[in-house]
Amino acid sequence: MTLALKLVTLAAVTLFALPANAAFLGDGPLAELVESPLVLPAPPAMDKLLRYEVSPIATMEFAVDARSVSVTDRVVVRFTSVIRSPSGATNISHEGIRCDTLEKKLYATGRANGSWTPASDDAWRPIRDTGANRYHAILVTDYFCGAGTPAGSAENIVDRLRRKKPLPHPGQWQ
Repeated sequence: MTLALKLVTLAAVTLFALPANAAFLGDGPLAELVESPLVLPAPPAMDKLLRYEVSPIATMEFAVDARSVSVTDRVVVRFTSVIRSPSGATNISHEGIRCDTLEKKLYATGRANGSWTPASDDAWRPIRDTGANRYHAILVTDYFCGAGTPAGSAENIVDRLRRKKPLPHPGQWQ
């Protein structure tokens, strides 16, 4: 099953699950999410990162800092992402994925000295299965979200990443 089909399936399942979701109020639109206060984590320990595959032909290395993963507000998974190029250039960011709306948010970027720079634009943005944003789509479908909510606790998510055991998808061989 292609990733695009996985995302369409996840979106369809999410839409049917929305009435049971805490962010949904009656027959109206999704409620505005009031997020828990953000506490930025310690800088990632580069030797303890959990790597995951975005594509068999990807040249970048993608990883999540296990210590940074948290589930907040019943619909948001927060995490620190580390993306490294073949030349060694590294991007570190603390982000959130909203499972009920399939959106992402950048909270802060990591600096070489271990400090964080808060994002100047902290709006929720749609997740796309293309280009630089593709890693968000993989995290949503394979590790973080299921049926419009986080797929378990932070410990469950970290365990899936550690074991490289993606979530089962409808119609996919188990």
